[in-house]
Amino acid sequence: MSDTQAHNGSNADTSILLVEDEQDLLELLEYNLEREGYKVRTATTGEAGLKAVRSELPDMILLDLMLPGMDGLEVCRTLKSRENTAVVPVIMLTAKGEESDIVRGLELGADDYITKPFSPRVLLARIRALLRRSVDGVIEGDDSRTIDTGQVVIDLERHEVRSSGDVVDLTATEFKLLRLLAARRGRVFTRQQIIESIHEGFAAVTDRSVDVQVVSLRRKLGDVGQQIETVRGVGYRFRD
Repeated sequence: MSDTQAHNGSNADTSILLVEDEQDLLELLEYNLEREGYKVRTATTGEAGLKAVRSELPDMILLDLMLPGMDGLEVCRTLKSRENTAVVPVIMLTAKGEESDIVRGLELGADDYITKPFSPRVLLARIRALLRRSVDGVIEGDDSRTIDTGQVVIDLERHEVRSSGDVVDLTATEFKLLRLLAARRGRVFTRQQIIESIHEGFAAVTDRSVDVQVVSLRRKLGDVGQQIETVRGVGYRFRD
């Protein structure tokens, strides 16, 4: 057994379903994931991917958007509409220029995306971060009464925020925005998702209003505010 395999032995119980129709990329990703100790299954079409999920529920799905037949967006929609598969984290594999598809995928419930071409090391880091949040229960984090990012502590019962130990005075909307992003660190939220979550879909709230709220929140958080990243053309996330 190699040092890498020994070091990553704890991944052996973690299964990843890779749905990708480019054979070269499929083999490269499969090799790198197995080298990290993950149990990998593959599918080259959306239909085959859904069939694989039905036979054995994976811990994570890497899903290419551009698939023959049923595309990745339809696969994501199907997965997130079913109770038993809705909780499985999904990372979308996208090509440059698919900005609108990225937004749609995130709105359908995908947890993250990575744009081709990408480094396997970057993908592995994203996978580890997302799996860690799943295990820690941070993805659903709303049940916890405190959200602690290390630099920001949000007390949901007291409706209080501390940044680097200092109390930060936020409006009700800014508090909801920070709670949404911090509870799901690393996940990208589109502006529309933010509107629906913290403004209950109120029609008068525009994308520009969300941008203004983010700027204000960053300013009030000081240096920690830079943890809130703009994902160009998509939305915002709290850096993990």
